[in-house]
Amino acid sequence: MRPPRAFRACPKATPPALRAAIAEHAPALLPDFDRHWRRDIADGYGLAPVPAFLARWWGEFALARDPELDARVKDLEDRATEATDSATARALLEEAAHLRREASRAEPGQ
Repeated sequence: MRPPRAFRACPKATPPALRAAIAEHAPALLPDFDRHWRRDIADGYGLAPVPAFLARWWGEFALARDPELDARVKDLEDRATEATDSATARALLEEAAHLRREASRAEPGQ
């Protein structure tokens, strides 16, 4: 099975490679990436949060590389905030979360 367009030519799963890819392909995400890095990694005292950091930003990068998927996720999240009942809101957020998880499952270097 061929990976979705968003996952082709993904960077290696290292902070510098991911940052470079975000700077090149999704520069609007870079200020948040850098702020998150400083807050959770650089200003901290250990590397324990790095895997979680990479997982989160890998998913953000994957969404940014696929504008159709990114728009779909944002639409689901927007519709959830406007939902008038909790069951509908929950279902929309679960679908958005599922799409985010699927996007973040691409292997580095694909």
